[in-house]
Amino acid sequence: MPTPHRPPLTVRRALKQLGEDIRDARRRSGLPAEVVAERAFTSRPTLRRIEAGDYSVSIGIYASVLQALGLLEGLSELASPSKDKLGMALASEKLPQRVRMRRTQRDKSHEQ
Repeated sequence: MPTPHRPPLTVRRALKQLGEDIRDARRRSGLPAEVVAERAFTSRPTLRRIEAGDYSVSIGIYASVLQALGLLEGLSELASPSKDKLGMALASEKLPQRVRMRRTQRDKSHEQ
């Protein structure tokens, strides 16, 4: 199903670079497109579209191709908290100045 909109230029550039990197990884591994497509349970034309950075190909197919090349591990780290500098800075700002232990019902009954 085609994507209903055209992503921003920065997104298209990033996908183009990803596609080129996938193509280079496939070539470095010495794997023909047919083999990678078969391992990723997709077609050669779809693999060609991925290697061109086509934004209308689903992320699931991109992930399958990365797995076929042994590169899937990096995908799960793309948005990890350790790489989210802005998010971590904002979260740090929201930390309380002081931390107090809450009194439980049991603690209150022991005081009496």
